Amino acid sequence: MKGMAALGNQTPGSVLDFSEAVHAKSTPYKAAAFGSRGKKLEICGGVARSSFLPPIKAVEASANSKGKQARSSSAGDVLSNDCGGFSGESRLRVSTVGNSSNIVWHKCSIEKSDRQELLNQKGCVIWITGLSGSGKSTLACALSCALHSRGKLTYILDGDNCRHGLNQDLSFKADDRAENIRRIGEVAKLFADAGVICIASLISPFRKERDACRALLPEGDFIEVYMDVPLQICEERDPKGLYKLARAGKIKGFTGVDDPYEPPLNCEALMYGEEIPRLLVHTVTQPFD
Repeated sequence: MKGMAALGNQTPGSVLDFSEAVHAKSTPYKAAAFGSRGKKLEICGGVARSSFLPPIKAVEASANSKGKQARSSSAGDVLSNDCGGFSGESRLRVSTVGNSSNIVWHKCSIEKSDRQELLNQKGCVIWITGLSGSGKSTLACALSCALHSRGKLTYILDGDNCRHGLNQDLSFKADDRAENIRRIGEVAKLFADAGVICIASLISPFRKERDACRALLPEGDFIEVYMDVPLQICEERDPKGLYKLARAGKIKGFTGVDDPYEPPLNCEALMYGEEIPRLLVHTVTQPFD
């Protein structure tokens, strides 16, 4: 992509390779990279070369700076401020969140609104909930295809797919199922913040956990979709053969059989499994149409 310098993509003529730049202990210096559209960026490190950018020139600190690094003007200072400051002069607010202590939130001047403008769409989360076999994954894919055809960027977080990687350490016990939903909610929030239309498709049987995911996002950015398909129909479909196993007692705590499902009380959309996701497409794309 234009305007991005890959520090690892250096030519033999570079003064420092990436590892040397990271571990250098000599005179402090900063590098000023001039990207596309005349925007000036500033990074810490040595000379680097990229196939996309001209060579980056190192700007050495003044010998008379009395230990303080020389600063570039304008955009360079903006980047320094965005990244919390390279000089260590500014004090950052340290927080404790959950079991994580001494952490700092680093804010960047490029925000969600900028990414949305770049993508020409509204970043949000479409949360599809319902019993196993209700058509959640089918709807998620149909919706993704419909939005893709309209030039909208989407990503699907499918419950089973996430258990192949991100949540492979979790079982189907109550606590682990709650953690599964919490993690997917946090990832969905990041996608929405990136300006992407994130489609989460998972049973998520309890209102408390779905509401917690909703609370992660600004009002209007969480669209809850309930697949209102009766248990009898879901069990007749049984695409994975899980209802049969649950009825035989081979799967314990299966939602709809021996574990409860709490339908949404105030969802944004109610689907019956066979509907074309035209309503959802309109809801998501309308702000940019």
